[in-house]
Amino acid sequence: MTGTERKRSGVWRKIRAVGVEDIKLWCTRRLPILKWAPAYNWRENLVPDAVSGVMLAIQQVTQGLAFAVLSSVHPVFGLYGSLFPVIIYAVFGTGRHVATGRSPFERLVPSANASFTTSNDSGVLGLSEFEMQKIGVAAAVSFLGGLIQVAMFLLHLGSATFLLTEPVISAMTTGAATHVVTSQVKYLLGMKMPYISGPLGFFHIYAYIFENIRSVQLEALLLSLLSIVVLVLVKELNEKFKRSIKVVLPIDLVLIIASSLACYYADMEYIYGLEVVGHIPEGIPSPRAPPMSVLPEVATEAFGVALVGYAASLALAQGSAKKFKYSVDENQELLANGLSNVIPSFFFCIPSAAAMGRTALLYSTGAKTQVACLISCTLILVVIYAVGPLLYWMPMCVLASIIVVGLKGMLMQFRDLKKYWNVDKVDWSIWVSTYVFTICFAANVGLLYGVVCTISVVIFRFSRVKTLNLKNMKEVDYKYKTEENCESLKQAQIISINNPLVFLNARKFHEDLIKIIQKDSTSTQAYEDINKCEQNALLCSLSNGSCCESLSQPCHEQRQALILDCSGLNFFDYTGVSMLLQIYMDCKSRHIDVLLAHCKASLIKAMQYGGNLDSENPIFFESVSSAISALQINRNYSKFSEQSEM
Repeated sequence: MTGTERKRSGVWRKIRAVGVEDIKLWCTRRLPILKWAPAYNWRENLVPDAVSGVMLAIQQVTQGLAFAVLSSVHPVFGLYGSLFPVIIYAVFGTGRHVATGRSPFERLVPSANASFTTSNDSGVLGLSEFEMQKIGVAAAVSFLGGLIQVAMFLLHLGSATFLLTEPVISAMTTGAATHVVTSQVKYLLGMKMPYISGPLGFFHIYAYIFENIRSVQLEALLLSLLSIVVLVLVKELNEKFKRSIKVVLPIDLVLIIASSLACYYADMEYIYGLEVVGHIPEGIPSPRAPPMSVLPEVATEAFGVALVGYAASLALAQGSAKKFKYSVDENQELLANGLSNVIPSFFFCIPSAAAMGRTALLYSTGAKTQVACLISCTLILVVIYAVGPLLYWMPMCVLASIIVVGLKGMLMQFRDLKKYWNVDKVDWSIWVSTYVFTICFAANVGLLYGVVCTISVVIFRFSRVKTLNLKNMKEVDYKYKTEENCESLKQAQIISINNPLVFLNARKFHEDLIKIIQKDSTSTQAYEDINKCEQNALLCSLSNGSCCESLSQPCHEQRQALILDCSGLNFFDYTGVSMLLQIYMDCKSRHIDVLLAHCKASLIKAMQYGGNLDSENPIFFESVSSAISALQINRNYSKFSEQSEM
């Protein structure tokens, strides 16, 4: 049988070995809805999920419209983004209290330019060709960003999320929220201003605003201030009395209805020049593939959407899992977020991720499972097919106010600075610098800087951490039968290895070992006079010391022994093993016994493969006690041999 045939037969045996239970386990792992849906408790969970679903639908509609405007596309596409990604995540996601939707990190679509046509009708939903080209770019970003997340899932990069520390995520999301608030200032003030982006664009926007402060529209400013005050006040009251009231006041919906009616009857669009949402078409268009020709141009934005969106979503999923005591599969979350971007991109959806405000709403309204999100999707369908056209008169400044107030939770993360300062000044520095990078550049740049900074700090700290600890003989679970045995083992040094041994700390490990040996040798009475004992000369040479080469008399003291407790050596690399072998061979050449206890099989195999460990006596032991016993037996045997020769 050839090698190819043997390989094929091996693969076929593995395929045949897969049983029904294996397939079922794989399906429930990749489709979590198959696990929780059959066990759904209709009697206990349906009512709270229904209430949460209604409240979530209201918030999804209002913020979906607003975040679509934030992405420079028609508001109706925000409704689609509040529908399809939520359904996909409910099927594939592992977070029970995570509500997805548009994640407000940065603008995705540039303003009108020469590459966009100016045709009036595209034949889709009655929208212009210009609008469809803009949503095409946003859908392409969603498609490519989702593909990146799915690729990360296939590479099992979910386990790499330990690099996304809490200070980095907190600083990045706070900086992203600051960017969003800045992008809404023009609507809050009723100003007309060009699209400004790029490095330091945050500061250029405010510079333009202050230069053109006289163009602020007073009516829009007053309506924005009134909306923000009402939203904050009512939301605070809802939060304060949420235990005594079962259904909170949907202030977002009330404000939208009231402002739309006021704008319609007062004809504010024409009399005061207020900018309104405009026509919202009914229904959902047929699916269409995103324009693949623009994928190379939006690669940077897609990479940012993939990383930043996943980081924010995972943080919220883990937070909900910790709060309600269930587990989240980090790698499965990559798949859920990736498919929540890839599939909806064919339905003109902008990039999505978990939203803090919507997730917090599920907390406060008592949602139990993802059924709440599915109920909200049903209500959003009603809005798309029936209620959408009634939102024509909604003022843009009111939508901007809803966005700004919805980001309150992210902006309040500034309070974390006090916590980081009191706990760890380094984390405080990482938070501040990551926030500054996010503000000056973009959320993806800030996230990348935070990860690199975290890795650098870990390397710096790891290479300087104490690697060894000298154990007292009394700490060892070993009983000496006679005082003679105890005296004979005074030269046995027991040193425990506390950390992994890799290239980062191998040199520090060697330095710490020499310092411990030196300290112990100077504190032992038998080694006070280094010119009288050959072992002292050996220790001096180990520490690059200079020792007296003329020894008046041979030393008859017992040889020194070094016992390394490797129970704390969790993992190692080639450099670490090489350092252990170097120490062993050094000590062997200088007549110092080296014994290793609590060694894992992988370490023993690596040391045996990497160096010459030929020795008359064994050097690997199951415990420190067994190493001491072996050492005592060998020394008694040597003493007996000497007496026999005499």
